[in-house]
Amino acid sequence: MRLLLLLRAARAGVPLLRGGPASPGRARPSHSEPRGPDGRGQEEEEEEEMEGWQQLYPGHIPTSPLQKALLAAGSALMALYDPYRHDMVAVLGETTGCLALPNLRDKMKNHPEGYRILQCVPPHPSLPPSPCGLWWGSRHEAKQVPWPSEGRAWKQDRERPRIRLSTLDMARLQGLPEGSLGREYVRFLEDNKVSPDTRMPPKFVDDEELAYVIQRYREVHDLMHTLLGMPTNMLGEVVVKWFEAIQTGLPMCVLGAAFGPARLSTRKLQVLATELVPWAIRSGLNASCVLNVYYEQRWEQPVESLREELGILPPPAVRV
Repeated sequence: MRLLLLLRAARAGVPLLRGGPASPGRARPSHSEPRGPDGRGQEEEEEEEMEGWQQLYPGHIPTSPLQKALLAAGSALMALYDPYRHDMVAVLGETTGCLALPNLRDKMKNHPEGYRILQCVPPHPSLPPSPCGLWWGSRHEAKQVPWPSEGRAWKQDRERPRIRLSTLDMARLQGLPEGSLGREYVRFLEDNKVSPDTRMPPKFVDDEELAYVIQRYREVHDLMHTLLGMPTNMLGEVVVKWFEAIQTGLPMCVLGAAFGPARLSTRKLQVLATELVPWAIRSGLNASCVLNVYYEQRWEQPVESLREELGILPPPAVRV
């Protein structure tokens, strides 16, 4: 019953726990709540123990380790039963990415372009201070917070770009030359009838910065399809998951790569095993971190040029 409530909340974005004082940036439990008499049920004790957790970003649902384990198990079963349940795939990624997400964040912090995406863009010293946009909106839609008064610590201007219909100039991208990243990305969206707005916002990541990392991963997923030349059918998704599993280390990608082929025909399994998986693994190992590319500033760049820059090997000449 508890698991069903959590999974329903995952889809609806309903907070399960009361907010309260906590350290900024991470959710922490408060140990100041008095313990009740002995003999109470485990659920009641857990709920009291969870009081005082803070909602760190819009839509965040603070959860205990036990709740995360239940969510991971339930979402894994649902995703295996129906791989196109993107909401369950999203929950699985968030509840099992406790090791992979910090590693991805560190890769971004240690790369100039990745750091710019993840952290901030300092304003030019000659310009007067301007409002700082928070991460969960686009640069133009983000909630604004005031700059510190003169004499206090200098505050940087967070950029944290988002890939959504509201932030994309689709007409401009459609008008770019054939073979450019922007034109091929729009072609991919049109041919496969998908939208960047279908990517769910994070809910169960108890760190604001890591929540943006997994949000960014989701929003560049369609760009991975574009760069790898893979459609959104089951075979194409499995190939992309192999590449992403090598690149990100996310358990959700590993599970998708391992169990996705169970739904493929014998012919497609042969093509996958002999041609596509070896290529995806080699490309994933050879390529630099795909989250360290500011794609919004690369729309005019030819796809072939970006593949070569990243280290993605040319796709095999097989029909997917």
